[in-house]
Amino acid sequence: MEYRNPVVINRADPWIYKHTDGYYYFIATHPDYQVIELRRAKKINDLDKTSEIKIIWQAHQSGHLSQLIWAPEIHFIDDKWYVYFAASDDATRRDAHHHHRMFVLENADSDPFSDHWEEKGQVQTHQESFSLDATVFQLKDELYYCWAQLEPTIPGNSNLYLAKMSNPWTLKGKILTLSLPTLPWECIGFKVNEGPAAIIRNDKVIIAYSASATDENYAMGLLWANISDDLLDGYSWHKSEKPVFKSSEKNQQFGPGHNSFTVSEDGKKDLLVYHARPEKNKSGDPLANPNRHARIQSFEWGADGLPIFGEPVAD
Repeated sequence: MEYRNPVVINRADPWIYKHTDGYYYFIATHPDYQVIELRRAKKINDLDKTSEIKIIWQAHQSGHLSQLIWAPEIHFIDDKWYVYFAASDDATRRDAHHHHRMFVLENADSDPFSDHWEEKGQVQTHQESFSLDATVFQLKDELYYCWAQLEPTIPGNSNLYLAKMSNPWTLKGKILTLSLPTLPWECIGFKVNEGPAAIIRNDKVIIAYSASATDENYAMGLLWANISDDLLDGYSWHKSEKPVFKSSEKNQQFGPGHNSFTVSEDGKKDLLVYHARPEKNKSGDPLANPNRHARIQSFEWGADGLPIFGEPVAD
């Protein structure tokens, strides 16, 4: 299958989930930062022009669910649909108190396009501070939650954390500090680890994540552990020293990252879903520039059992 890029224009932080009903469900940061939009189609190339599209949730008028609705993900857990996302109470202030927190929506219907989405509230972590980009994955009957958060005692903007869940909106037990932005490529513009996405292959739990400022310096790294190891033991995890996916001058794709994973229509190929910009950010806050487009490409696996992404393909 040859994929048309961009898949959906002006959509950052793209998440594509292929369900058992044969549909690809697409969700991403909407450029107005005020709604959560869900799309579906039987073919990935149809997600842009011919897909079903519905606004499934709108921001509140005030409070911590009113501004900067970022990075939604849709998951199907125990026969229910869940959307994880981050929201703020102020569009201009971005300190630890007036910044993002993480929230969950639930829908018990078989069809996520129904109107029965219920707010399950904020996911409470170890620290009441800037937090976002939550993802979940299941392993050995346990549900894990991985997210980015500011820790006041650690210099930088966000670190990655990992915990188990007692239900899809509640953490339980130990919280592991999974990764800090300490490598040079993770600290350009801002010290950032964010946007985790998990894939389980080759007896490994592999988490791709993004780092640095959201302009052309944005890039992706990898964390991985064996599925037989204790995932809440920091010694179980390994980290790539260099970025595994970064800007391509040759293909004119800049700042690739905040990815997800899906599979091809025939189920034979693993696919990397990500956003990138067609040019470098010229001036101002790159988050105010809506030219991050959702993109997709297949990738291979190395002899070490880790993904080989290559470089962002051209339009």
